[in-house]
Amino acid sequence: MKYATSCSCETLAGNFKTELNKTEMIINSIKIILLIFVSSVFHSCNGQVKSEHKKTETETIAIGKVVSELDNQIWKIFQDSKGKYWYGSNGKGIYYLDGNKLKLFTTIDGLVSNTIRGIQEDIKGNIYIETPNGISRFDGIEFSTLKVITSPNNQWRLEPNDLWFGYNAYDLYRYDGDSLFELKLPRKDLTKAFGIETEGVPFKGLNNTPYAVFGINKDKGGNIWFGTATAGAFRYDGNSFLWFGEKELSTLPDGRVPGVRSMIQDKDGYYWLSNFISKYKIEPNNLQYEKIKVIEKKELKYFNSGIKHEDGNLWMITYGNGVWKYDGKMLTNIEVKKGTENVLLVSIYQDKKGTIWLGTDNDGVYKQNGDKFEKFKLEK
Repeated sequence: MKYATSCSCETLAGNFKTELNKTEMIINSIKIILLIFVSSVFHSCNGQVKSEHKKTETETIAIGKVVSELDNQIWKIFQDSKGKYWYGSNGKGIYYLDGNKLKLFTTIDGLVSNTIRGIQEDIKGNIYIETPNGISRFDGIEFSTLKVITSPNNQWRLEPNDLWFGYNAYDLYRYDGDSLFELKLPRKDLTKAFGIETEGVPFKGLNNTPYAVFGINKDKGGNIWFGTATAGAFRYDGNSFLWFGEKELSTLPDGRVPGVRSMIQDKDGYYWLSNFISKYKIEPNNLQYEKIKVIEKKELKYFNSGIKHEDGNLWMITYGNGVWKYDGKMLTNIEVKKGTENVLLVSIYQDKKGTIWLGTDNDGVYKQNGDKFEKFKLEK
């Protein structure tokens, strides 16, 4: 009887073990099914994201017109955070280069004007296109036009992510990511400073006053500079303004109005305000400036646009007299010609690799190649 009982217990134990193994197999099967299901859902969602991403890319590519070459009048050049290039024309719209594919966006696509005067990008990757008729924002899919808020309190601020614009404003705009504020520069006694009654210039898109903003630049300290038509230059540090009211920065004795279009700082800390006549040194203790004579050349007085290269040298362009490089000691001229004809230079730009580009008024775009500049052409 005891033996029979022992066999019965062993049989029961064996049966229990068998059932337990079956249960474990069922659980494992359920786990595998659940894993397959979750994986399938994940890949399905991921595929949906990719599909939506592709859809966005398709929508982005859907607007604009594919073209084979740039217009002869390219006034602005810009490389965005994705490495793509933008070329702003003087009346034909804005070009977008992605690899070897060139597209043209115009008012047909929602651009506020085909005349481009500036190109910038915010921290979110939106592109802002400045024109005489307003500012267009491109979010990767479509264009929209920013609405202006005329601030009764003249809301001056200096935040690192703000964007600044000079065209189509009285006197300029500050954009904080949400609102486009129209601001006024401090008014000065220009007649007393310059000895003549100053006037503005009737350029399309610029207010016809001495305070029309021709150029906006930031220095290495984060201060922002405004160059005007005939009211000199202003530096704003976030709290106060320093005004540069020099005759060479206003209407010239012969009636010419060069305007302060570009303000750059050299490796020694001196500021160059659109001309080779003088450079300026700011006294930090009393917020005054000192004017220092630069090398005078009879045929060379003013430059349209300038940059401080990553090597520390200044590069400046003149309308019909080529590029000028300043290494801290001397100015060197680099001719830019189309055959025997001078190329008329409007802007200079340094891309993320340190390559210098030139926007022109009569021959498209030029790109640096060693010590010279060659016309940029699309690879076919």
